[in-house]
Amino acid sequence: MKKYISLFLLSSLFVVTSCDDRFEELNTDPNRPGAEVFDPNLILPIATFGYGDMHTGYSGPILFQSMWIQALASTSTGGANYYSNADKYVISGSTNSYIQGVWNNGYTVASRLNQMQSLARRKDLNNLNAVGGIFKVSTLSFVSDVYGDIPYSEGLQAEEGITQPKYDNQSEAYIAMLNDLEASINALNPAGDPIRNDVMYGGDISKWRKYGYSVMLKMALRLVKVDPSAAQAWVQKAVAGGVFSSPDDDALVPSDQANGYANSNANALNVVDDIYEVRWSKEMIDYLKSTNDPRLSIVAEVPPAGLAANRNGVIVGNSDPAVQIGLPNGYDIAGGQFDISNHPDFPGPTGSGGDAAAIGAYSRPTAIYRDRDAPIFTFTYAEVQLLLADAVVRGFTTGSAANFYKNGVEAAFTSIGKFGGRTVSSSEATNYTTANPLDVTTTEASLKMINEQIWATNSLFANYVEAWNNWKRTGYPELTPVNFPGNFASGQIPRRQPYPVGEGGVNPESLSNAVSRMGGDDWLTRTWWDGGN
Repeated sequence: MKKYISLFLLSSLFVVTSCDDRFEELNTDPNRPGAEVFDPNLILPIATFGYGDMHTGYSGPILFQSMWIQALASTSTGGANYYSNADKYVISGSTNSYIQGVWNNGYTVASRLNQMQSLARRKDLNNLNAVGGIFKVSTLSFVSDVYGDIPYSEGLQAEEGITQPKYDNQSEAYIAMLNDLEASINALNPAGDPIRNDVMYGGDISKWRKYGYSVMLKMALRLVKVDPSAAQAWVQKAVAGGVFSSPDDDALVPSDQANGYANSNANALNVVDDIYEVRWSKEMIDYLKSTNDPRLSIVAEVPPAGLAANRNGVIVGNSDPAVQIGLPNGYDIAGGQFDISNHPDFPGPTGSGGDAAAIGAYSRPTAIYRDRDAPIFTFTYAEVQLLLADAVVRGFTTGSAANFYKNGVEAAFTSIGKFGGRTVSSSEATNYTTANPLDVTTTEASLKMINEQIWATNSLFANYVEAWNNWKRTGYPELTPVNFPGNFASGQIPRRQPYPVGEGGVNPESLSNAVSRMGGDDWLTRTWWDGGN
């Protein structure tokens, strides 16, 4: 990653200037790299990092989906009161800023990829153009999954004079994206132009092909509630094309703190108040303990007693699985009705006097989640195998759901080590899957087990948006929502993020049409494929 990072600033400068409507003039500016000499491969690293950044930190995921999905929990009453958005569905001072993070980052990434493709076509770099197409669909489908209807068919066309693009109905955008994805995958040619400066796959065309088909699989399964026949058809295309085949195919975005490209989740979790108040949820810890999941001792620790130790992320806590306790969602440390000390299972404060930690001995994420150089997990072989298990159970493809499930769980155990900490040994993984095979007694029993594992696996990989999307798709795990006073979701788990406030000023008519078509613009408005749990 580090040998490419120095290229990020150059590519950032070029993208910012080249998107100006004075495109031809700027291309002749002797102080800027022109289209004839600039290598569009230089745009790929910063677009990749931006895509990863959408999945993390204050772009929204750790402040919304991480606790909506009840992977994490927070008392969110001290310096970290911004987690009230997630843990209690209550507005904080910067909620409007957090709402727009995925939107702004997503369209910035898509714009860079669009420019990369434009330059690639001018230079007959067909593979780079195809990779840009795959990555652009991956990016904008992510945005659509968070918000619903988005500009797609007319999006990213400011240079063509379309500055107020229409919002496509998500149903139309999704099918268009799937078709564009297929066309981009088919355009890849191993004998064609090499992909350079590729920080995710090192220019390996075969891996980009598998990535594209894996994205197709995930998008196809989004459609199970609203168009099962289309879902099946696209699943079969993805499987026939060839999805991820091992953990070596994991789509990880590297981070590089030294050059200003740190993992944004780690940036958040290194804040002193976050170290203290952000804990694994009761839902998560209870799930891991129920089957003696070997990841528990890797991801969770109980900090030593006292406020100072609880606010210190350098001090190593106790990772013994037996002592791990998850924090229930929806509580605070404000001394009132919802104070965590009123919970019947409250373990009691730790420390004493001025060093008392009122939050109690709940499990916090271990140091692997505070490593600013940790990779960002955007899509993994483990998830793909679990999605294939889901598809088999639904009759969309052939194979053994039990084997796919086993492969997915064992891969999840393997890939957790890519954070840079301890991994699960192969013998531990085999012992676990032997003791906890897929329940195939009924279709629902299988779907429940598969999708609970997707929730846990993506959450432990800190891919909270994907865990949330899959919960919306399947209803698993079955979660009890929080109903804290003053919440913005009527005591229900939010289903989407509202559109950024600024959209009403720059594209009001298109936004109004989208809101009318979707039936509202609030936290509970259902997107097209989210047919309900």
